[in-house]
Amino acid sequence: MKPQEISSKSVLNGNGQLNGHVNSNGHLHVEDDHIFNGKIDTPMVEGAFDMSDEEKMDRIADKVADILSILGLDLTDDSLRDTPHRVAKMYVKEVFSGLNPANKPNVQMFANSYGYKRMLVERDITLHSYCEHHLVPIIGKVHVSYISNGHVIGLSKINRIVRHFAKRPQVQERLTEQIARELKNVLQTEDVAVVVDAEHFCVITRGIEDGQSSTVTSHFSGAFSDQKTREEFYRQLDLK
Repeated sequence: MKPQEISSKSVLNGNGQLNGHVNSNGHLHVEDDHIFNGKIDTPMVEGAFDMSDEEKMDRIADKVADILSILGLDLTDDSLRDTPHRVAKMYVKEVFSGLNPANKPNVQMFANSYGYKRMLVERDITLHSYCEHHLVPIIGKVHVSYISNGHVIGLSKINRIVRHFAKRPQVQERLTEQIARELKNVLQTEDVAVVVDAEHFCVITRGIEDGQSSTVTSHFSGAFSDQKTREEFYRQLDLK
């Protein structure tokens, strides 16, 4: 594998247990500054939603103003005056809105009245997320497949599930597992495949500054644990 190309199978085995090198703090080291602790739930503090969105935005704006001032920027300048409030609104209402369970999409299931029993594949779902280590973008594509267990969901709901879990500070392995877990819960089937292929701006714009590599993570369960089924899935993606 090239640098930054990691299968989540090397992180979590079929029982959800860690594979790889674990340090004394319980963190799995994949590379220099890439750490995934193997927990699928996003780490949140108790009472995370006690404050209203407006209260959060006011407090974040104050903190952003402090950071910009410490950096020496003049917040009386026309271009910078509203930046703290713009950043705060972006965090709460947009790029991190997936932290709030109230924003989770309501997914309605339908009977598989067509009797379609093969895999359904949705390719190239747009991914916009943020690395939780440096709060810079993760940009890429998500490929999803499932085999109906008697029910189906609208295609746009798959996109909305991906979007919801992407809109929070993320680690790509966790994002992959969260999408898969939600699809299995909604569809009531274990026959789910998720592949995420993304570029991390923490690699592109800082540190090693490598703009050529990408990170690939995957989750295969149920029928997709079979090699032939996975090969069919990859053929649908034109990745193999």
